[in-house]
Amino acid sequence: MLNIVRCSLLLAAAVARVSAQSFVSDPLVDKSFPFTAIPYQADTHTDGRGPQSGYNICNSTTENQQSMCQTGFINHLDDFCLFAPPTPNTTIGDSEGIEVAWCTKKGHGTRLIPEGTLQGVQLVQSPGYVEIVGFIDQTKLNLQSDDFGGELDSGGQDGRGNPIGGLMYTNAFPASNGDNSSYQQGRHWTFFLGGGAFCAKICDDTQPNAEGLCQHIYDRIGCSYNAPNSAPNNTFQACQGADMVPVGQYVSDGITTTWTQPAEETVPIGTIPYTPTPAASSNCVTFTSASLYTDLASVGVSGTITPSPSATSGSGSSAASGTQSGSSAASSGSSNAAGTAMGISVVSGFAGVLMSIFAFA
Repeated sequence: MLNIVRCSLLLAAAVARVSAQSFVSDPLVDKSFPFTAIPYQADTHTDGRGPQSGYNICNSTTENQQSMCQTGFINHLDDFCLFAPPTPNTTIGDSEGIEVAWCTKKGHGTRLIPEGTLQGVQLVQSPGYVEIVGFIDQTKLNLQSDDFGGELDSGGQDGRGNPIGGLMYTNAFPASNGDNSSYQQGRHWTFFLGGGAFCAKICDDTQPNAEGLCQHIYDRIGCSYNAPNSAPNNTFQACQGADMVPVGQYVSDGITTTWTQPAEETVPIGTIPYTPTPAASSNCVTFTSASLYTDLASVGVSGTITPSPSATSGSGSSAASGTQSGSSAASSGSSNAAGTAMGISVVSGFAGVLMSIFAFA
């Protein structure tokens, strides 16, 4: 059972306010790109926050630890990507528009997640989405160690997404018919990273409530509400599950009610009127990290490729050793990834905002 301790801390220093952004006429969430017809850049705007910093056509020529690929995947427990900053010692709030994809496998044209970053991961396949949550050493993904992070999604403050032009695909939806080479775009997706944890979800646009299950207007309440889960640390498991109740919805006295998060500029979040409950899960299978992430053994802490004797330096072609450091298959059962990665209002900058931190024991 989740033991939720909520602390509210008023930021001591004012955070620079981001000027209001106009909403584009062609929002990212409405753009449909078959996997075989991905454009070089999904976003072509230059005003407001400026042009897209990276690119969406990613292949062997872009696969290195300096890649600016902004196309990610959530396929299986051993094959997924996280969006994180391209440069070291950064915060999500400062880099939300320029994040790049870091993946667990070669072949996506992205950076690889450095060895030892992943410390526990749970993937849940439900009828409406595929979700992955876990614990990480976020410093290996260029995040400051004390950054509680925030939300990235296909919405964004101006409709251009965060990162701008970021796309997500999966081969886990029924439309792929079990074909691992057949990828479906998830136009509705949400992702939180920070506080030593992450949660990411791609919703199936062919299902009736993709928007509700991947709602992106609750950026201030983190994984505990946007992706409630019971993932234990130091464990790597894949499960089947039911769909969660859409974010913000709860039943009180037999009546379904929707709670709406207050805007950053108005009032702090006080008491949220409901406690999130993870959706039912079953058929969980546990793996060892060494058997899952063999491609990561060649990637050091700095994010550089460590060559094998037969590979040239920096080529990214060195053989994986099949061992992992900093991770274990043993379940501690003592913590949960539900609410560690917090939304610190990355949808827009603000001054004097209240930051809600959820710690789990």
